[in-house]
Amino acid sequence: MSLKPEISSDFPFESRYIQLLGSRMHYIEEGTGDPVLFLHGNPTWSYLWRNIIPHVSSRARCIALDLIGMGKSDKLDLEYRFFDHVRYVEGFIERMDLQNITLVIHDWGSGLGFHYAMRHPENIKGLAFMEAFLGPLDWDRFPGPKKEIFQSFRTPEVGWDIIVNQNIFIEKVLPGSVAWELTEAELDHYREPFLDPESRTPIWRWPNELPIEGEPEDVNQAVVTYSRQLQESEVPKLLFHGEPGVLISAPIVEWSLKHLKNFEVVNIGPGIHYIQEDNPHLIGKELGNWYDRLTG
Repeated sequence: MSLKPEISSDFPFESRYIQLLGSRMHYIEEGTGDPVLFLHGNPTWSYLWRNIIPHVSSRARCIALDLIGMGKSDKLDLEYRFFDHVRYVEGFIERMDLQNITLVIHDWGSGLGFHYAMRHPENIKGLAFMEAFLGPLDWDRFPGPKKEIFQSFRTPEVGWDIIVNQNIFIEKVLPGSVAWELTEAELDHYREPFLDPESRTPIWRWPNELPIEGEPEDVNQAVVTYSRQLQESEVPKLLFHGEPGVLISAPIVEWSLKHLKNFEVVNIGPGIHYIQEDNPHLIGKELGNWYDRLTG
């Protein structure tokens, strides 16, 4: 039986903020050189990358952003739709004047990252991704009880109650999607930005944005478009996957090997969805080695 890696719950980074579209966005930054931009998904924040960044920050300028409404970024009166996040992420890249970017992306951070990268390929050095949206979904991609859970998330009133009022995404979905048991200290860090129900609107919105069987139409079209472009792109790509995974299961790894160019794969061993909590040091070391090859 595999032993759990030594994983720190500490978050020893200085908080930085930038004013964007009248709101504050939180980020952390370590190192110098070309930027490596880390984008998280739902319901996480820059804390997710805490054990990975130290493996890369000696090589590059590592920046981990908190999406608007999440982490320590401002909570706004927004719908928090995919394209709302697009405005803030792309505004952040422009305001910070990030050039020759390597994107390290996960979950909804992958949707935002791929969407940006395929529209600005001249500004992308490389794409590293894990548990990512490589294309639209259908309900068959949700095994067993996950299908019922996510269908309930997308049911009006029911989804709002269990995500916003009961906080199920933080208390059940997140810890249930890690191969090891999260400590209370780690869970408290994930709980911290979403302590009151009003702060959980972004968490509720994200599962309703999933491009499942064509809906919602605008997000589905964006994912269809970048998926097609990804298959034509020569940008260097690195996929991390765990076993069994969720979004990146064995058949999706095989699809990627057949359809993506300039592509490498790293199997991290046991891993479900939040694989940064499953084996962060292997991810960090392999990410650093791959980045060395990009710049060598």
